[in-house]
Amino acid sequence: MRNRHGKSPTPATTPPLEQSSGGALGIGAAIDVRMDKWLWSVRLYKSRSLAASACTSGKVQVGGHSVKASRSVKVGEIITAVAGDITRTVKVTGLLESRVGAKQVSQFMEDLTPASEYEKPREKIFLAPAFQRPKGTGRPTKKDRRSMNPFLT
Repeated sequence: MRNRHGKSPTPATTPPLEQSSGGALGIGAAIDVRMDKWLWSVRLYKSRSLAASACTSGKVQVGGHSVKASRSVKVGEIITAVAGDITRTVKVTGLLESRVGAKQVSQFMEDLTPASEYEKPREKIFLAPAFQRPKGTGRPTKKDRRSMNPFLT
């Protein structure tokens, strides 16, 4: 098949897919992926800029040492990342440069986070309101406001 210029299409210049040591697909034998890009790609952070700022603030560690956003990720490393209230621990099983769907994330990382970490956000203590008026009673009267005053000050 020829394109509109009468030439046959050239083959893609990207290297063929190979099987990497972690069992996941990678491009080429020696692929370098930045830490912030990998963390965003496997959906540990919602945006790449959040992943980069987490790296610079010391919330991402490899082997107990804080890492920079530009550091290369290697297959087999164990990464500890603080995302919100949860400290996630993951093992790198594959490298990738672009964001993948949630179902495909398990091909590129193994989640080692203990179940107790996922229960943390649910254990937050919610304070009950100090004064609660019944619904439908309207605006508080002067007498109601005076009775609420000790709670508000």
